[in-house]
Amino acid sequence: MKYFAVSALSLALLTACGPKPETAQTSPATAVETPAKAPAAKPQYAPTKQGDVVDSYFETQVADPYRWLEDDRSAETGEWVKAQNKVTFDYLAQISYREQIKQRLTELWNYEKIGTPSKEGAYNYFSKNDGLQNQSVIYRQKEGAEPEVFLDPNTFSADGTTSLADLQFTEDGSLAAYAISEGGSDWRKIRIINAESKEQLEAELVDVKFSGIAWKGNEGFFYSSYDKPEGSELSAKTDQHKLYYHKLGTAQKDDQVLFGATEAEKHRYVGAQVTDDGKYLVVTAANATSGNKLFIKDLTKADSAFITLDAEGSSDYQLVTSVGDKLYFETNFKAPNNRLIMIDATKPSQDQWVDIIPESKNVLGVSKGAGALFANYMVDAVSKVQQYNLDGKLVRDIQLPGVGSVAGFNGKTKDEVLYYSFTNYSTPGTSYSYNPKTGESAVYFKPAVKFNSDDYESRQVFYTSKDGTKVPMIITHKKGLQLDGTNPTMLYGYGGFNVSLTPRFSVSNLVWMEMGGIYAVPNLRGGGEYGKEWHNAGIQLKKQNVFDDFIAAGEYLIANKYTSNNKLAISGGSNGGLLVGAVMTQRPDLMQVALPAVGVLDMLRYHTFTAGAGWAYDYGTAEQSKEMFEYLKGYSPVHNVKAGVAYPATMVTTGDHDDRVVPAHSFKFAAELQAKAGGNNPQLIRIETNAGHGAGTPVSKTIEQAADAFGFTLFNMGVTALPAAK
Repeated sequence: MKYFAVSALSLALLTACGPKPETAQTSPATAVETPAKAPAAKPQYAPTKQGDVVDSYFETQVADPYRWLEDDRSAETGEWVKAQNKVTFDYLAQISYREQIKQRLTELWNYEKIGTPSKEGAYNYFSKNDGLQNQSVIYRQKEGAEPEVFLDPNTFSADGTTSLADLQFTEDGSLAAYAISEGGSDWRKIRIINAESKEQLEAELVDVKFSGIAWKGNEGFFYSSYDKPEGSELSAKTDQHKLYYHKLGTAQKDDQVLFGATEAEKHRYVGAQVTDDGKYLVVTAANATSGNKLFIKDLTKADSAFITLDAEGSSDYQLVTSVGDKLYFETNFKAPNNRLIMIDATKPSQDQWVDIIPESKNVLGVSKGAGALFANYMVDAVSKVQQYNLDGKLVRDIQLPGVGSVAGFNGKTKDEVLYYSFTNYSTPGTSYSYNPKTGESAVYFKPAVKFNSDDYESRQVFYTSKDGTKVPMIITHKKGLQLDGTNPTMLYGYGGFNVSLTPRFSVSNLVWMEMGGIYAVPNLRGGGEYGKEWHNAGIQLKKQNVFDDFIAAGEYLIANKYTSNNKLAISGGSNGGLLVGAVMTQRPDLMQVALPAVGVLDMLRYHTFTAGAGWAYDYGTAEQSKEMFEYLKGYSPVHNVKAGVAYPATMVTTGDHDDRVVPAHSFKFAAELQAKAGGNNPQLIRIETNAGHGAGTPVSKTIEQAADAFGFTLFNMGVTALPAAK
């Protein structure tokens, strides 16, 4: 079983959940008794001092007056954070319907959520949230018995900010290792337990980062990490990832380094998998977030050497399953839309590799279970699934519940029943059981959410970007909504790192639409919706294509009367935060509100923090060439805030413990906006304390973030009261 407690904040700002309020809940369909005042003047910002740091790039001098904000450990930065948050929360406090939005989010979020189960030993394990728990709980159940709590992450910390990041069992299910994240940090601790008794067996492993847990029988497991950095562990650069083997019963200091210790083996990201039969260790090594080298090692032979399968590292490989010496990999090697290949470990040369599921016109993802293969194709960003046998023969097309996103069809070879989940923008995640022999599906768990999905509709449109490229976009709203240009509209995007935005249900999006809003998601270049070529069309010197695609999406919505400039908000997180920052500085006239979350906003220095250098495949770096420097500087949000320009009302959001996209990006951008922006629109920054990039964010924090974002957005669109009931 692999469990990820991942908040959608890492990809989307507005996925929300929250605590049950003490007061009676009120539907936003009821008019607010005390209307909020329309914004009149921008706030009085806390002062931000300017330094005299200047960097030289190819004989060009670039000032960096807010460099001091990069020191996340300084008392001065801490005081700045407190002062900025006071201004922001004082501003938000004047929005009288903000609490009403929070209550409605809480009311809708309060439903039972159960994940698809996984068979480990004698138990089925599954995640469950009663509705408003800060973290989902892991339960287990024997056939015919009542479920029992296995792990409750809500007990890991008093404030709910310590989350479960991973959980892996031995093949027989007798042992388990799980990773925790504290305060949203990417640094993890790993605890090893007896799965039956739940007793911790030894001291926890510490200082683990960007790691899986790959068991070698019941003897120990492989994991990855960096040497502890000097200086701040939240921002110091980490670029030599090492693969370790931890033998149970031994101290972590004695763990053996298997890969990555030498200069020749130096990589930023090293991962490991072990085949189900325990025979082979599969190692991937990469210096960027795209492409990896591929190695295997025979674990049945003492001191066996690594066998190199791909030393180039320009293609991606993921082990799907194995049968003895036959290893099945999903890869884009000579296949931009992916294919499934079989590599015989005894004949590993590339001319011996065999296609099992060849590349097609649609992007392929493969899972396995019950001795079968499942091909999940992405067709214009929605799922189509086919079942194959291990020889690549088509067994059947799987009839899905509707048009949307499917995940699952994972399990062990001996499993007789598999599970999958289905969702779209108006359908909460519903789990299904699947019989691989008959092809029959049955509802396993359907959540009871207090809304009628039939009241909403989604449509996919294709619009034309600046260079003539057709880009798909899914637009969702209440049925019967009048397209008269007056509807508050949230345009969300990402556009990078081969990430695909497929239809998924969100309580916060539902509340937004319930209040009369439109939610629109374009599939921008830089993403993975149309394979590697679509990704590569939005990287480095082609990054402007992504911004142009997003701008064209906004223009389409305005031209077709979905909304207007003064009713359009743009949002995105992480790489999507960069998207929002770049578009709002290039086209400040296009939108009324901008919500850049945990964004990569200083494009000249992003690669100097933590593992940021690994993002160079998508971005390039300022040192790469004069052309690349000038291109980055030309769109870097921090470097393109111009004095006197009336930028949209902006609320930058970040976490003070974000060690992936360090908060200095957001700090600098907010400081530039506050110092230079003309007009009366507010330029605020909301800094979540004891929080990271988004993964594992407690329900109580997530709902507050969404309520603040919605309140800020509507308030700055001139909305003085939420819509009356219809």
